[in-house]
Amino acid sequence: MTIQTDTSDIVIFDTTMRDGEQSPGASMTHAEKLNLAELLESMGVNVIEAGFPASSVGDFEAVRDIARRSRDSVICGLARSTPGDIDRCGEAVREAARPRIHTFISTSPVHMKHKLQMGPNAVLEAVGRSVAQARNLVDDVEWSAEDATRTEFDFLCKCIDAAIVAGATTINIPDTVGYSHPEEYGRLIRSLRETIPNSDKVIWSTHCHNDLGLAVANSLAGVSNGARQVECTINGLGERAGNAALEEIVMALNVRHDSLPYSTKVDTRKLSSASLMVSRITGFPVQYNKAIVGKNAFAHESGIHQDGMLKNAETYEIMKPEDVGVSKTSLVLGKLSGRHAFNDKLISLGYELDKDSLNAAFKRFKALADRKKHIFDDDILALVDDQLSALGERITFKSLRVVAGSEGPQSADLKVEVDGTPHEASCEGNGPVDAVFNAIRVIVPHTSKLDLFQVHAVTGGTDAQAEVSVRLKGEGIMAMGRASDPDTLVASAKAYINALNKLEARRLKRVAA
Repeated sequence: MTIQTDTSDIVIFDTTMRDGEQSPGASMTHAEKLNLAELLESMGVNVIEAGFPASSVGDFEAVRDIARRSRDSVICGLARSTPGDIDRCGEAVREAARPRIHTFISTSPVHMKHKLQMGPNAVLEAVGRSVAQARNLVDDVEWSAEDATRTEFDFLCKCIDAAIVAGATTINIPDTVGYSHPEEYGRLIRSLRETIPNSDKVIWSTHCHNDLGLAVANSLAGVSNGARQVECTINGLGERAGNAALEEIVMALNVRHDSLPYSTKVDTRKLSSASLMVSRITGFPVQYNKAIVGKNAFAHESGIHQDGMLKNAETYEIMKPEDVGVSKTSLVLGKLSGRHAFNDKLISLGYELDKDSLNAAFKRFKALADRKKHIFDDDILALVDDQLSALGERITFKSLRVVAGSEGPQSADLKVEVDGTPHEASCEGNGPVDAVFNAIRVIVPHTSKLDLFQVHAVTGGTDAQAEVSVRLKGEGIMAMGRASDPDTLVASAKAYINALNKLEARRLKRVAA
């Protein structure tokens, strides 16, 4: 039986806030999730998987609030096959303009035996029951066979058939451990579509992990063989080696439309903004040679390449920088720039701030412009993201004075507010950064360990802002903090405080759950 696919439109399903957040240290605050969801919807992302509502009170609230604000995108929540998970998910997404429940269960022999400790018949029964329960709550239900690529084909067909009969509208075939390769994965999608009755009544979806570096290639192979939804994340964020990168999927379909005659509704000009936002939220830097959104993606140093570019850009660039939101010129603002020009720049970078937030950001911009000769786009992104990430934090930075140099002792005088109450401490340390962190620990006692301390320049030049990433780990919880400032020590203090706020928020979520 040959299955005909009626449309060339590909549904882009973003799971940055669910699968991406499961990456160790990549936790996001409530405000950060709301901001990211707003950007994703403005980009034209079809489906936003906003979280795993049953996992914590915080995740439930984030999914619920994103659903309430949604306009066009489908807002999806993840649920295991248990009745409690599905009810919780249905409650979280029910106020969305277009709600979806995404339920799953493992189907591979190794997962059923060691993870679920369930037999095939019990798993098959759970598939039908969970999908039917979800379908009673919403009209749009997605079902996933976890570890599908290591599942016996006949049993996988039975499970999918049960899900379709129970009312699933999307069937997802995850390569959960990144084990498959393009020819094999594409063949699996096609074989399932050709074998299962009523396969033309559902949308087939890919969800590929990148353990062998094949996530994007496998996803495209799935599309070529009939899949019409691709699950992916900004920057390829995700567990272990990550997921298929949204920006790579979208641009591959955009650039190679000749041999991949499919299209998406994503506004590619916002890809760079989304990449920067996710990097700053998580503290995970984007590698310089990352496809599409890396700093070197449109950089040319070789003399031969430069010569070709000067003659015709198509000699070495298969897409225009502007197509993905990379501006040719970034030195457009300075200390004489006005509020209107600043707001126009923010909009071009993917931010639309309310009046109070804009005023606060403009004030910070002016202060930075007085300290720094040239203001780059990355500087503006850093200061705005710092401002947004600080919303709702218990601990806020106020001031810092440091004594450093070769003749010790190095010391730090720090002032912060905790729940609105001023606190200060003076401490010495084995270097100025150690002194700063010791002062924070005096004001906010905790047992968390510093797992990562990383500094890099936001832009070039000796007056560049320093961007500091700090990862704290304690009580089995990990949190990444990030901050930027022309003063590296101030940025270090702010980043540590940012991580501490996130760690405390995650601890409270776990206690509540």
